[in-house]
Parts: sequence; C-alpha cells; structure tokens
Amino acid sequence: MNSLFNLDLYTVVARIIIILLILPVHEFAHAFVARKCGDRTAELSGRLTFNPFSHIDPIGAVLLVLTGFGWAKPVPIDPRHMRNPRSGIIWTSLAGPASNLIAAFLALILYRFIYAIPFEATGAYLTVLYIFSAFVSVNIGLALFNLIPIPPLDGSKVLMQFLPARAVMWMQQNQMVISIIFLVVLCTDILDGPLGWLGNWIFRLFFLATDWVELLAHAIFG
Repeated sequence: MNSLFNLDLYTVVARIIIILLILPVHEFAHAFVARKCGDRTAELSGRLTFNPFSHIDPIGAVLLVLTGFGWAKPVPIDPRHMRNPRSGIIWTSLAGPASNLIAAFLALILYRFIYAIPFEATGAYLTVLYIFSAFVSVNIGLALFNLIPIPPLDGSKVLMQFLPARAVMWMQQNQMVISIIFLVVLCTDILDGPLGWLGNWIFRLFFLATDWVELLAHAIFG
C-alpha cells in the first residue's frame, strides 16, 4: 500500500501504541461481549485480558506497523454456548471494530482539547499532537479494515450470518485461498481509495461531534 513508502517516526510510534494498547482492547471487547452472550470460551482460553502478548499475531502486527492495517489472533468463540447464536456472533464480531471507533473518538477529544490550550508550539507539544492524530486515523482505519467481509476479519463473521448455508460452506472451505488473495491485494493500493474515503467521512463526523471540546478548552483557559 502507499503507506509502505510514507512511514515516519510518529506514525510508527502511534502504530506500536495501537499494537500494545488498542489491539488488546479490540480483542478484549470480542471476549467480553461473547461472555455477555453466554459463551465463556474466550475467557477460559485466557483471552478476556488486556495483556497484549495474549492477543498479538506477529504477521498482523508487522503489517499494522507497515501499512496501518493488521490484526491480532482471533478470539475463540463457540456459538453453541450463546443464548442466541446468530445475534451473539454478530454483536461479538462488531464489538472489536466498535472499540476502535470509541478509542478514535476519545483520542480526538484529547487532541482537540490539547490543541486548544495556548501552549508554546515546542517540539514536544507538536509531537504529542501528531501522535494523537495518527492514533485517531489508525484506529478508524483498523475499524474499517476489520469490517471488510473477508475471512478471517470480523466483517466476514457478520456477513456469514446473512448468507445461505451453501455460500457459508464455500467461504469456510476456501478461507485459506481467500485470505492469501486478500493479503496480495492488501499489498497494493486497491483498498486505499474506498477505505480512505470512508475513513475521511468518519473523521469529519467525529470532528463535528467534538466541536464543543475547543469551546470548553477556551472557556477554561481563556
């Protein structure tokens, strides 16, 4: 992807923070919602934790640092233990991307608050702002990336709840081939356009929803 050739130190730092902090939150959200739906498989497998080393997938982590898109080890779930397997799978799958969007929104609040404070524009100040900005964009990108309906991403699990049994069986039988093709596509810039457009749209929406932050900061600090 284009970002392979446009890496900078601040973006790399933000992506490492994502790996150590947000990927665990993403996977914890899956495990937590699964338990709420009646399935304790993830909890019993040690995945109901914020420990990053319980969740990190080496290949997914490297891709995240290089491209901004990646993944952690899938959280094991067993729909047979869920009170309502179909809705349980849907909510459990959506929990991870939702946690990324929440993290992006909260980081944007902090970014706009810090930006509005009349600090001197020192290197440290600008670095903090830059890292928060990258943190927001990477989280939004991760949420959208995980919603792509390609195995083993979260979007595929949601999609399969609405497909006929034959289509689901075909996806499961060909998951390895589909995943390899997807990895090849991921190394091109094909996804940059649609994901970038959606990411910018979400960012603008979040930005409008946080207009009050700068007003609050000005009211506090004058």
